[in-house]
Amino acid sequence: MISVIAFAVVAIILCAASVLAIFGTTVAQMSRAEAVERDGLVPGTRAPSWSLADSSGHIHRSPPGKPLQLVMFTDHSLGSFPSVVDGLRELASDRDELEIVVVLRRSNHLAEPMLRLLGLGEIPVLTGSPSLYGRYNVRVTPFAMFVDSEGQVRGSSLVNHDWQMAKLRQIASLPVAAGIQRPTRRFRRPASRVQV
Repeated sequence: MISVIAFAVVAIILCAASVLAIFGTTVAQMSRAEAVERDGLVPGTRAPSWSLADSSGHIHRSPPGKPLQLVMFTDHSLGSFPSVVDGLRELASDRDELEIVVVLRRSNHLAEPMLRLLGLGEIPVLTGSPSLYGRYNVRVTPFAMFVDSEGQVRGSSLVNHDWQMAKLRQIASLPVAAGIQRPTRRFRRPASRVQV
């Protein structure tokens, strides 16, 4: 009986160690700078089109009717980024040129009350989907993306501070060339050695 218990305990420990090793490797790979820097869409490319209703039934669209739209990919966890909240408050004062919307990955009853509590109650909260996040290539939040009235991405970045929001807004006002591509890494095969 003791050997059965000992076997079960060792098996559980080995299974837990395997799961932790796989999880640790995955998290390490997904959080590397190279992985995160490829999130979002490249400025100059077309953003996905969508039409979503906010909680009051008002329809919001992308591309927007205003010159610029800031699509914030986040949820109630935005409260953990007070500097980003400050940056959003600053940007929200530019109502003539900029529309700001928060797009959730899935339904979240805490997001809208949290935005009101943070003083951002005028920003519409839209329920998106994991597939919409996927089309925008967004995995990590809070993620900000500026889209112009023609549906072209003008700026895209993971944000943690208000100065990043301000800098991204400046970048969004710069003209971009259509069809800019991300640089790709080219790996060369070493020349094979021929022995004579």
